[in-house]
Amino acid sequence: MPQDAPTAAPRGTTPPPVPLATRVAFGFGAVANGIKDNGFNYFLLLFYSQVVGLDARLVGVAIFVALLCDAISDPVVGTWSDNTRTRWGRRHPFMYAAALPLAISFWFLWNPPLGWSQTALFWYLLLLAVTIRTFMTFFEVPSSALTPELTQDYDQRSGLIALRYYFGWTGGNFMTVLSFGVIFPAFATAAIADGRFNPEAYSVYGLIGALLIFLSVMVCAAGTHSRIPQLMPPPPSRPGGLVRIIREVRETLGTRSFGALFIATIFGAIATGLAASLAFYLNIFFWRFSSEQIAMLTFGVFVSAILGGILAPAIGRRFGKRRGAILAGLVAFLGAPLPIVLRLLGILPSAAEAPWVFWVVALATIVDVGLIIAFQILATAMMADLVEQAELRTGRRSEGTFFAAISFIRKAVTGIGVTAASLVLGAAGLEAGLDPGQVPESVSLRLGAVYVPVILSLWMTMIAILSLYRLERADHEANLAALAARRRAP
Repeated sequence: MPQDAPTAAPRGTTPPPVPLATRVAFGFGAVANGIKDNGFNYFLLLFYSQVVGLDARLVGVAIFVALLCDAISDPVVGTWSDNTRTRWGRRHPFMYAAALPLAISFWFLWNPPLGWSQTALFWYLLLLAVTIRTFMTFFEVPSSALTPELTQDYDQRSGLIALRYYFGWTGGNFMTVLSFGVIFPAFATAAIADGRFNPEAYSVYGLIGALLIFLSVMVCAAGTHSRIPQLMPPPPSRPGGLVRIIREVRETLGTRSFGALFIATIFGAIATGLAASLAFYLNIFFWRFSSEQIAMLTFGVFVSAILGGILAPAIGRRFGKRRGAILAGLVAFLGAPLPIVLRLLGILPSAAEAPWVFWVVALATIVDVGLIIAFQILATAMMADLVEQAELRTGRRSEGTFFAAISFIRKAVTGIGVTAASLVLGAAGLEAGLDPGQVPESVSLRLGAVYVPVILSLWMTMIAILSLYRLERADHEANLAALAARRRAP
């Protein structure tokens, strides 16, 4: 157990350089959310609808309702952690408390009772989805709020967030590669020839994921514990209760730049939920990839994570975060659905007809996902830079409030994307329980034809709104200088 932390440094003290071990521990914390997102975005709809037998529409509704319930916890935890006073600082008590219940509930999610009615399975899924997302909020919001406290430097923040995204993507991607490359093939039996549809495979997936989630949370909390004395202390206690909290949140977030990020995140979260939920459906039913091919395709995301982590800081230094994010986003989001469009036009066949198509899709995926990761890193760093702007206006440090606001909207509207994915499956005529070989070509093509225009319209709207963000490097440095002068004033 970590030792008690000394008293926090006086407000305004410039944080010392962050040691490499601390940076790695901070980044490794994203493995937990990466595994959770991997499971919820990629496997949950497939598992509960195609393996367990729960109607896909009920799965979509359960995920959507759970997201709405969970979204309520984000602003609560964000504001709570901003104002918490303990010997372990503002953030760490929440992080430590989340580890065990988060891991246990994740395991139960992938071990539902078989033979239950549709109604019972729906409530089982809903209860566990709410539990997991709530405890993830207790970890993710406070730990993400550490970013602007660990360093004030414009470029170093991008580097910290790059580590966070690298571990988040590689952690989630590790589970996908492990599943398609090892777990699913190992559970292919005479009765269930394709291990992707064997419920026992998902029990193993849940156990490994739960253990890694627990390890990730504890490494992040313990590895950043020594920085507690250098973190910002909570503001003085103020009277006013709920009315005061609501007023302060409105004051903190009431800027054009935050509004642009907030609304852009709405469209981005819907697109992410839609794309993630249909990713394996497209790979299995549209491209006709085998489990081994999907494992290889997903393995390429490890390369993408490295590519994105390298590109984001470089692009930010060269173009600034806003322009860099827009540039990376335009290339990534226009290129991502291009292979699907080429197949719809008859230029690319399916992988079953021409094995070389797999390598075209794999290369395109590596580059596009790398650019998407770079975009996400820069957009998150843009949020971190708003903290000092708000402190200059309000006199309060509100890191938790900022990161909770974005987490809130991502969770609230990603459910719309997941629900939309279930509607797309229905529109394409893809029925539950079908083997890929039983799906007609017309259904596969209809799936791609519906998906492409919807996802493109969401992504391009997000980029257009993001362009309204106005905080650049010079503005951030001016804010730091103004805050330093204010703190030196008698």
